[in-house]
Amino acid sequence: MPNTRSHKMYGKAAFALIVAFLLLITYSIFIGTVDVRSYFLPLLPTLPPSPAAQSLCATTSPPLKVYMYDLPRRFNVGIMNRRNTDQTPVTARTWPPWPKNSGLKRQHSVEYWMMGSLLSDGNGGDGREAVRVSDPELADAFFVPFFSSLSFNTHGHNMTDPATQIDRQLQIDLLKILGESKYWQRSGGRDHVIPMTHPNAFRFLRPQVNASIQIVVDFGRYPHVMSNLSKDVVTPYVHVVDSFTDDNRPDPFESRTTLLFFQGRTYRKDEGIVRVKLAKVLAGYNDVHYERSVATGDNIKSSTQRMRLSKFCLHPAGDTPSSCRLFDAIVSHCVPVIVSDEIELPFEDEIDYTKFSLFFSFKEALEPDYMVNQLRNVSKERWIEMWGTLQNISNHFEFHYPPEKEDAVNMLWRQVKNKLPAVKLSVHRSRRLKIPDWWRRRK
Repeated sequence: MPNTRSHKMYGKAAFALIVAFLLLITYSIFIGTVDVRSYFLPLLPTLPPSPAAQSLCATTSPPLKVYMYDLPRRFNVGIMNRRNTDQTPVTARTWPPWPKNSGLKRQHSVEYWMMGSLLSDGNGGDGREAVRVSDPELADAFFVPFFSSLSFNTHGHNMTDPATQIDRQLQIDLLKILGESKYWQRSGGRDHVIPMTHPNAFRFLRPQVNASIQIVVDFGRYPHVMSNLSKDVVTPYVHVVDSFTDDNRPDPFESRTTLLFFQGRTYRKDEGIVRVKLAKVLAGYNDVHYERSVATGDNIKSSTQRMRLSKFCLHPAGDTPSSCRLFDAIVSHCVPVIVSDEIELPFEDEIDYTKFSLFFSFKEALEPDYMVNQLRNVSKERWIEMWGTLQNISNHFEFHYPPEKEDAVNMLWRQVKNKLPAVKLSVHRSRRLKIPDWWRRRK
């Protein structure tokens, strides 16, 4: 009788343990902490996630809270349509589309897309990296919606005519507004974001906004004390050619019959002098297209088609180390060939350009036959791998309104977010130091 009672007790205990175990497994599966496949099907191969589920630059952090100044339209969209005299701040309802026939002005339109991203509807649940807040006390950063590049292209492009004074006056008026803001005074402008993608943008008073987070395409025009990677964000140009959205030829390598393509201005300043020299080095090759041209509507259409028929697209330095041509190549899935000794690239903390681009120094590019021979030695397998990578990453260089997940606008706001810890450190130190930056003076 005691043995029977003991067996019953052991049976009940075992049954309780089994039930508890099953409940634990069920609960773990429900909350997602147990991989059932690894427990019960350990020998089955693990399949990679589908391309739609993968993200090169995925993030799960909360969106950046940005306060945007309510500036009169003459500082931003009013420059796009000067016949409209309305000066009330623009809203999502009155936000105008970017002009279709804007030509090369489009390449410097980053300011437009960043401002639009803060105006568009949404609460951060759609993959946004930044959302607008109405209370500046809640803001992580402050956005200054001044279209400084469009102002230069519209009012000051000749740099000497009377219209240039309009560009200058806008800068004066803006600094007056910022100078009266307690939030600008509080940080010295360090947590303020100002797009300046044209090398001559904000050219009259730029030193006075030196401390701000500047959105620039490169650092070729200004000294390191004014623009540098520690505080500023490098943006892509907005591409001018149409994106290659149906690049699905059976054999993309063989269908692209031009080895190396370039079409554009060849007489440039500073490092851009390399373009004239490259014209001589690349002459005489049947499969190299190197053409001097200006960016008319017809030439942009021609360039769009020729890039799609080329394996490699040449990107030599222009007036500054970078140009729109690189991003035209990326959205055309034409492997970029970058010839620029001082170029800085957007999103490089997240994107490895060596996986889809080739780099040559000026010395290498100007050595007769060297660059062309290197391109011809790239195997079909390697080129197709780079071409495939271009297709996967080109969405990071697209600008949309409203912004789309992982597009260029969201990537830029994430870059701004990455700058803020250093901004806070600088602001906090400045409030208590009796001798500013004593460590710079230390021998």
